[in-house]
Amino acid sequence: MRVPLSWLREYVDVAPDAAPEDVLSALVTVGFEEEDVHRFEISGPVVVGQVVSLEGEPQSNGKTINWCQVDVGEEHGGIRGIVCGAHNFVAGDKVVVTLPGAVLPGPFPIAARKTYGHVSDGMIASARELGLGDEHNGIVVLSDLGIDAPVGTDAIALLGLDDVAVEINVTPDRGYAFSLRGVAREYSHATGATFRDPAERDFAELQPGSGHTTVVDDVAPVRGRVGASEFVTRVVRGVDPSRPTPPWMIARLTLAGMRSLGVLIDITNYVMLELGQPLHGYDLDKLDGGITVRRATPGEKMTTLDGQERALHVEDLLITDGSGPIGLAGVMGGGTTEMSETTTNVLIEAATFDPVTIARTARRHKLPSEASKRFERGVDPLIPFVAARRAADLMVELAGGTLTDEGGALFAEVFVAEIELPAGFVQGLIGVDYTDDEITGALTTIGAEVEKADEGWTVIPPTWRPDLTDKWTLAEEVARIHGLDRIPSVLPTPPSGRGLTPLQQGRRRVADALAAAGFVETPAFPFTTEAQNDLHGSASGEHLPSIRLANPLDGQAPFLRRSLVPGLLQTAHRNIARGLTDLAIFESGAVFLPEPGVTYGTDDVPPLGVRPSDETLAALNASIPPQHRHLALLLTGNIVARQPGRPAEPAGLSEALDAARVIASAAGVEIDVVQSQRAALHPGRTGTLQVDGAEVGYVGELHPVVSDDADLPGRAIVLELDLDLILSLAGRRVVAESLSTFTAATQDVSLTVPADVAAGDVRAALAEGAGALLESVRLVDDYRGEGVPAGSKSLTFALRFRADDRTLTSAEASEAKLAGVAVAAERFGAAIRD
Repeated sequence: MRVPLSWLREYVDVAPDAAPEDVLSALVTVGFEEEDVHRFEISGPVVVGQVVSLEGEPQSNGKTINWCQVDVGEEHGGIRGIVCGAHNFVAGDKVVVTLPGAVLPGPFPIAARKTYGHVSDGMIASARELGLGDEHNGIVVLSDLGIDAPVGTDAIALLGLDDVAVEINVTPDRGYAFSLRGVAREYSHATGATFRDPAERDFAELQPGSGHTTVVDDVAPVRGRVGASEFVTRVVRGVDPSRPTPPWMIARLTLAGMRSLGVLIDITNYVMLELGQPLHGYDLDKLDGGITVRRATPGEKMTTLDGQERALHVEDLLITDGSGPIGLAGVMGGGTTEMSETTTNVLIEAATFDPVTIARTARRHKLPSEASKRFERGVDPLIPFVAARRAADLMVELAGGTLTDEGGALFAEVFVAEIELPAGFVQGLIGVDYTDDEITGALTTIGAEVEKADEGWTVIPPTWRPDLTDKWTLAEEVARIHGLDRIPSVLPTPPSGRGLTPLQQGRRRVADALAAAGFVETPAFPFTTEAQNDLHGSASGEHLPSIRLANPLDGQAPFLRRSLVPGLLQTAHRNIARGLTDLAIFESGAVFLPEPGVTYGTDDVPPLGVRPSDETLAALNASIPPQHRHLALLLTGNIVARQPGRPAEPAGLSEALDAARVIASAAGVEIDVVQSQRAALHPGRTGTLQVDGAEVGYVGELHPVVSDDADLPGRAIVLELDLDLILSLAGRRVVAESLSTFTAATQDVSLTVPADVAAGDVRAALAEGAGALLESVRLVDDYRGEGVPAGSKSLTFALRFRADDRTLTSAEASEAKLAGVAVAAERFGAAIRD
C-alpha cells in the first residue's frame, strides 16, 4: 500500500518535519514491513507562466509550431521565447513552464536549445511530461484545472508534485490497511497522534433514498454464505465527465500507484483508497431495469472492462440488469454500462461481498484487481453507506453533478461474536507482565469493546478487523500495540524424547553414506509419463495404474512417478548436455503406487479456514495412493578419469554393487544379489536385491534402447530399492560391530561348478559352511576356458578368517575353508580345482 503523506496528514497528526523514513519507522513498530519511498522525479525551476503572444510557423515537414513569448515573472527572467508544438492554448493563458535547469520524470533535463530556427528558452509542459497522467495531446492550461495563480509561482507545489508516499507491505490478515483510514489509525497507534476517522458521519445523511432497490438471488451460496450481504446505491445526475480531475487528486492517485482515468473513475478510486471500500460507477442511462446479484448460469459469458470476453463459472457472482451480466461482482465491471465521456447520470455502487467468492473468481479468471484485493481480505461492513455518500459528494463538487434522493439499500445486521479473554492468558502467551490496564487499553485503542467478566474480559473486535477471531489473536494485538521489543529473547527448552524418528535417522544415514562415497544427491520433480511408469515401474514393463494430476505443471508429464529412475535419466541428460559426462548421482524420494481397481482422489474438498473432522481427514487419507520412500542411483561415464600413464576406468556394475553394500552397511542389513531380468535393463546384466530373502530392489545396466531414448551417449548403470522396506527389515537399532585386534588369516579357494550355477549361490554356501570364523568372502575370478571341463566354470573366492579371542592358526583357517567347500560340493557338486 502506497500512502501519500499529504493525504495521511488529513486523518492523523503527522509532524510537519517528519521525513518519510520517520513515518515508515513508526509503522514498522506496529507490525508493517517497509517497502519503499516514492516521489515525483521532478525538480525546479518549474513555474507558472502566462502566454503573452504566440505565432504559428508552418514547417517543411507539414507540422506547425508556435513561437511563444511567455512571462515567467521577473525573478525568473521575465519574458522568455519558447517553441511549443501544442495548439490547445491562446495568448493570455497561464501554463506550466519548465525552465533551463529543471529535470522532468525520465529523467529529462531541460536546457535552452536551438530548434525550428529559434532558441527555446525552456518548455511548456504537458500532463504526461510532468508525471500527472497519460494526457499528451496538449499542454497543461491552468484555467482548465480551475487554477489561477500569480505568474512565477512554484508550479511543483501548486500541482502537488512535491508530495511523497511511503509504501508498506500489507499482510493478508490486515486488509483494513489497504486504505488511508486504516494506515492513519495504525500510525496513531504507533505514535499516539490524534486520529480523525473519515468514516465518522451522521448516519441520517447517509441514507440513500429509494427507487433503485437491488435484489440478491443467490441460489447456490459458497459454504452457505450469500454472495452479497450489503448493496448500497446512490444516484448523481447532471455530471460533466469532461471536467478535469484536480491536480491534487491526480498527484495522490499517482503516488498511490494508480493512473488518472477521468474525473468520475478517479473519484471512485480515490474513495476506495481513502476508506478501503471498493466502489463501482454505472452509466445510469445504460442500465436496463433494476439490478440483480446472482450466480452465473452454465455457459454464460460477459465482456469485462478490459475488453475480454470471459466464459463464466457457476460460482461466479454477477451484477446483472435486464440485459444480462454487467459486472463480475467485486472484481471488475462490464463494458456495457461503464462510465464514459458521454455519461451524465451515475449510479454509484458500494457493496459487501463474500470474500471466498471474490477470491475464487479473481483467481479463476486470472483477474486480480484493486477491488478484489480488498474484498477477499475483508471490508468493513459498516463502511458502504459512508463510501457511497463520499463518492457522491465528490461528484457534486468536482464533476458538477446533483445528488438526488434516488438510490437503494440492501443490508444485513452486522454481528461480531464475543471473544472470552481469560485473565493471565496474554501474559502467559507473550511472556511479558502486562498490567490489566495495558491489556484493556491496547484492545480499546484498536477499536474493540472490552467488558470485565468473572475470570477476565469479554471482547468484541471492531468491524474492520475480521482477523481477530480468538484469544490468541487478541494477545498478539496487545503485544503489537505495546511494542514487540518488550518480548524477551528466551530460547525455548526442547521437550525430552523428541527428535528424528528411527526411520528418519536411517534415511539420513543412508544419504550421508552415499554422499561420502562420492555420489551427488539430485532431487527431481515427481512427475513423469505413463509410458515411463510402465517401463521402470514394473519388471516386465506391463501397464500398471498411475495417478494422473488434475492440474499438472507439465502437460506432457501429468502422472505421479512409480519409479525414481525417470527423474535420474532427465538429470543425467541435462548434465551431459552441459558437458558433465562422468556422473554418480542419486535421489531419495516418494513414489506413488496405486493399487489396481482402487479409485484415488476426491472432489469433496473441505473448506479453508475450518478444521476438517476426523471422518473427513480419514476420507482424505484414504483417497491418497500408497507412497513408498525409494532410493535410486545412476552411474555413467568414467569412475576414474584418464590420467598420464593410466587409462580411464568406466563405471560398471561393480561400482553399483559397491554402492549397494554402502547402503546396506548404513541401513544395518546385508543385501544379496540374485540374477534376474527387467524390461528396462540389459539381459544378463540385471540383478534383484534381497534382504533375508525379501526382494527390496534391483540393479543393472540400462538396455541400450532405453539408454538411447534417454539421450545418454554411453552405458548407464542404475539401482533402485525400497528404502523404507530395507530400514524396517533392519529393525530400530543399528549396532556397529566391534573390531578385533587379532591377526586375520587369508586363504583362496578355486571351485569348479556347472556353468549355470550362480556365483552368489556358491558364495552363500561357502559362508554357511565356514561358520563364525569367516569374516568375509569375495569372488575374485570367474574363469571358463582351457583346463576347465566343458559346461563348467572355475570360481575363485578370497576368504578372510578372524577370531575375537585369539590368533587363528593355518590349520583352523583351512578347516573352516574345507567345511565351506563341503557345503558347496553337497549343493552344487563343487570340486576344488587343481
